[in-house]
Amino acid sequence: MKAVIFDLDGTLLDTTDDLGAALNHVLEINGLAAVAREVYSPAISDGVKALLEVGFGSRLAEFDLARLRQDVLDYYEANIAVHTDCFDGVPELIQSLINDDIKVAIMTNKPTFLTLPLVGQISALKEIEVIVCGDTLDEAKPSPKPLLYAAKQLGITSSECLYVGDAQRDIQAAKAAGMTSACALWGYIPSLEDAYSWQADLNLTNPLSVLDHI
Repeated sequence: MKAVIFDLDGTLLDTTDDLGAALNHVLEINGLAAVAREVYSPAISDGVKALLEVGFGSRLAEFDLARLRQDVLDYYEANIAVHTDCFDGVPELIQSLINDDIKVAIMTNKPTFLTLPLVGQISALKEIEVIVCGDTLDEAKPSPKPLLYAAKQLGITSSECLYVGDAQRDIQAAKAAGMTSACALWGYIPSLEDAYSWQADLNLTNPLSVLDHI
């Protein structure tokens, strides 16, 4: 492999509690009770709407979904890295790849206006120059287009890339792009059974195990 491309949330960074704080802020300003980490955590990978669904439950239909979504995003943008940090092993992994002249990129479905400020606050990711976001192109994962674009930015072919992610759409996108797919089992997977059913080329239990497949 000449390059490793990573998903962001649930793969490089544990953003759970900052996203959960944004949800709970919106619940509270609308007169509803905050929800615990075990409630919002499984919805993190599926976006703001999924967070609102687990937070508001059957009462969601009573509210303006677009306004709630914007309120979550506004709070999250203003408090984007209060609790967020790399998963254990990620800083060492990134530095090892760079030291070994393996190219590194990020390809996330997170929008640019959130991704770049967040990555900018995480010192372990400061040397990663190629960052492709969910709105960089006209399609996001599970489309292979953003991954193919990231490979092009790195100057390599897709077959020379390993893509690491923690959601089914990550594995689907990698396969469609002709990349080796790796499931980050340390991330926001719904269950091991679900993750194995995605049939990634590799199922990795910790970030440093990526190095065994370069």
